[in-house]
Amino acid sequence: MIDTDLAGVYGVETRSLNQAVKRNAERFPEDFVFRLNSIEKTEVITKCDHLTHLKFAKSLPYAFTEHGAIMAATVLNGPQAVSMSVYVVRAFVRMREQLAANAAILKRLAEIDKTLLQHDTALRDIYYKLLPLLQPPPAPPRRRIGFVTDDD
Repeated sequence: MIDTDLAGVYGVETRSLNQAVKRNAERFPEDFVFRLNSIEKTEVITKCDHLTHLKFAKSLPYAFTEHGAIMAATVLNGPQAVSMSVYVVRAFVRMREQLAANAAILKRLAEIDKTLLQHDTALRDIYYKLLPLLQPPPAPPRRRIGFVTDDD
């Protein structure tokens, strides 16, 4: 999540969120929060309509991972931050459950796909073996008219 979105979720100003992160830097390692570079910032702005206000911002925004968003709730004060931290934790738990369910579904689909490919190969082999039997029998040789010798 971008810092402006996370600040909105927790009901604080983006400036306050960023100050809290800076004051508690030891709680926010690089796998919790990082600054976007200018290329990433441009990509995020073009993909997210609600972030067009960042286009002219002087500083680069912070991006929070799941753990960083939860940690931000612990360093922010305020009733909305507390209630939203519970909400965010539940949202991430639900998202993880859905990802696990999707992974199980994708695994099952891969197994079905593999089985179908095996059946497809077996059916193709059967078809090619039956194909000669489905062809009409060759016409019997015509009897030649005229004098026929055994040498012919």
